[in-house]
Amino acid sequence: MILESPGQFADGMRLAGKVRFSSNPGYRSVTISGMGGSALPGDIFRTYLSDLARRGLLSEPVSIHQNRFYELPFEARRSLNVFASYSGNTEETIESFETAITEGLPAVGISSGGKIEELCLREGVPHIKLPIPFPNFQPRLGTGYFFGALYQLLENEGLVPDMRTEIEDGAEHLRSRLSELEEKGKVLAAKCEGKVPVIYSSPRYESVAMVWKIKFNENSKTAAFWNFFPELNHNEMVGYTHPQGAFQVIMLRDLEDHPKNLKRFEVTAGLLREQGISVDVLDMEGKNVFNRVFSSLLLADFVSYHLALVYGIDPTPVVMVEKLKKMLA
Repeated sequence: MILESPGQFADGMRLAGKVRFSSNPGYRSVTISGMGGSALPGDIFRTYLSDLARRGLLSEPVSIHQNRFYELPFEARRSLNVFASYSGNTEETIESFETAITEGLPAVGISSGGKIEELCLREGVPHIKLPIPFPNFQPRLGTGYFFGALYQLLENEGLVPDMRTEIEDGAEHLRSRLSELEEKGKVLAAKCEGKVPVIYSSPRYESVAMVWKIKFNENSKTAAFWNFFPELNHNEMVGYTHPQGAFQVIMLRDLEDHPKNLKRFEVTAGLLREQGISVDVLDMEGKNVFNRVFSSLLLADFVSYHLALVYGIDPTPVVMVEKLKKMLA
């Protein structure tokens, strides 16, 4: 699943084709309703759109909101709505979708089938059908499909420019680095053994730090946490004064960050090491935000995968999630 992931971006854009929202009253705001692995692409998508705005490539701002609940937030009533569930059977997303249908909100469903597809077909709502390329395919490994489909969908509405060349070139760059990133992942996984991973980043890449944390949770089946500079210097850092466990801190450093924030990475790393905390500072690599984000996430896939192997754990299933769903049902 990891090795094939760079090809997902082009596939996602192709799958979206010329799909458009059921209506568009001129909104430049999008609310993405989804949970777990189906919600991760929305966080990353917001980071990429912010970069396009910084580069002056958006004619007007586009706001991206995330909904991770049963109820639609207030902003959903004034935005285009995407309902994303890889299985198509996520109960929170389905309930939000049913509310949108009742209120006649502009919507698109994205799923591999399930109830989301059924509702789209029944109500005449546009639907983007995602593939299941492997048995037991996990939504957290389908970020490229979601990202490509979301981007193409917004491009179809004229909300974002054509960035296909940058996205496809970035995907090829990822493919060329697979072996290199896997070797780095093995080394970092060994450092994480027996420790709680903690991921820190700049505010610009806080969504990347959060996804790293989730990769450890779901692939390595271990607790992990995340935060960002400079906020963590005002509170969380003090918790290492009397640490109650073994930690592996991973700092995702963007060399284009604010100079004062960059200084915080080095100074904080030194203070934590004085407390006996293991710290690795990783520079985010790539010529643009797309490359930096997805190279970092690919590394997270490899680290969390190899840490699972170190623990003798199958990284694919999420047994506790499935058990919870049965208990709730």
